[in-house]
Amino acid sequence: MSDRRTAAVLMLVLSASPTVRLSAQGDIDRLAARFVAMTAVTGLEQSMVDSLRALFPGSSRDRAGNVTLTLGQGSPKRLCACPLDEIGYVVGNILPDGFLLLRRVGGGGRTASPLFDQQLEGHRVTVFGTRSPVPGVVAVKSVHLTRGRVAPGAPDPVFTVDNAYVDVGAASAAEVQGLGIAVLAPVSLAKRPQLYGERLLAAPNAAAVQTKPKVRGTVVVAFTVQSLYTSNAGLASLKAVLGPFDDIKTATLPARYPDTAVETVALADADRLVREITQWMEGR
Repeated sequence: MSDRRTAAVLMLVLSASPTVRLSAQGDIDRLAARFVAMTAVTGLEQSMVDSLRALFPGSSRDRAGNVTLTLGQGSPKRLCACPLDEIGYVVGNILPDGFLLLRRVGGGGRTASPLFDQQLEGHRVTVFGTRSPVPGVVAVKSVHLTRGRVAPGAPDPVFTVDNAYVDVGAASAAEVQGLGIAVLAPVSLAKRPQLYGERLLAAPNAAAVQTKPKVRGTVVVAFTVQSLYTSNAGLASLKAVLGPFDDIKTATLPARYPDTAVETVALADADRLVREITQWMEGR
């Protein structure tokens, strides 16, 4: 991930809409778990965008796919940017025997660690077909068939995305297509968010909360897409269409164990971030 996505968050929006009020700690925690369970692979964020638009009346989707909500009016004009997307995978090929091959997307032009792909081996994934999400599992190589192929004392080759064969229960390419799966369909690790300890949330991503600020001037709250491409296309489009802005703030949260399936944020940090951005919006 790029440095600003090391926090691995689906971030914060501050809404003035009375239809989106969350005040109880339990509401905040449930919303966080809800968004963590969603997937927004870079360039394929449409489902997440649709959910956000439903949650925030008055928001809009621009041509690039960003979700924006404008609060207040007049000067100064500021932007609170919240990147949506995550490093993930797409279907790279469908084999005649029904297995899927993968390709990684996202990363901002930076090569991810080989260990990033090792999370896939033997684990459940979700393939987002045109009809519905399809559960699958990444195959594990046979110990018996591979024994003796590596020189004595040499380590086994590192698992990479090129070694990932996804089984969705299909026996042919035609059966795969019948499930609504095509090349470039998004694929992610099956999301199983866990709340534990002192309001710690473990999952590949972590989301936050809402409040009701008294905005000074105009604040455009934007959930941006395609932030993990080198061009940061979503933010670039936003600045070109709605800018210039007097100030731009990008919301991030610190995370433990980044780039893993148990990437963890403390929801207490999300509470602090709410207060910080509320003060920023109110010009304090």
